[in-house]
Amino acid sequence: MFQIENVSKTYNGKAKSKKGNADIVKAVDSLSLTVNNGEIFGFLGPNGAGKTTSIRMITGILQADEGDIKLDGISIKERPIAAKRTFAFVPDNPETFSRLKAIEYLNFICDVYKIPAEDRAKKISELCEKFGLKEVLKNKISSFSHGMKQKLFLIASLITDPQNWILDEPMVGLDPEAAFIVKEMMRERAKAGKTVFFSTHVMEVAEKLCDRIGIIKKGKLVFVGTMDELKTQHGQNGESLEDIFINLVKAGE
Repeated sequence: MFQIENVSKTYNGKAKSKKGNADIVKAVDSLSLTVNNGEIFGFLGPNGAGKTTSIRMITGILQADEGDIKLDGISIKERPIAAKRTFAFVPDNPETFSRLKAIEYLNFICDVYKIPAEDRAKKISELCEKFGLKEVLKNKISSFSHGMKQKLFLIASLITDPQNWILDEPMVGLDPEAAFIVKEMMRERAKAGKTVFFSTHVMEVAEKLCDRIGIIKKGKLVFVGTMDELKTQHGQNGESLEDIFINLVKAGE
């Protein structure tokens, strides 16, 4: 599980005021959220709402200006290395060491996480077979399509068998078969008591897959709960999640 405790992140914008100072943009504003073991949590919001910034703070890529994030009770701010060993992260842009062969990259990840040679060979073989990359492991990553790189990132994240699986738009670029596999693995991990946290723009996926969702708008969390709770609080006359989502993020504009 992980806990986000009153976290904020501010950027200097490109636009300048009449005084010549850059605008201040609060990408994430006092975000507090707990994601529990054994659940699939969907993180929703329009473009620019703060989803990716939040995920980058959770994973330690960005440092929060305020607040703290604890993964399995370990502060990412105070003990970053220990905290990072509790999760695996799949980013929205699958770009990595393109000069490496796929097998070299996977072995590098295994080295970082200190996975024994006898264990890694079995895990790599099983996951590459599942995602259809077994025949191209000796090819350079630079020759891979976007979808193949995404599959490689997913394999690399799962080799470590993380307690917390964090994914930013994981379905983008995947073929239907691979997307189905990812959804099934999310369910399997949650059933095993592990945490799955992912951002998505695909409302249908969130509605069918998630135990709970959080909706962020202009850096602020505007809803956290189950689909039933969302429909009870914000839905009307059997509206779909997509309809409710659009109405909620447009409210007050």
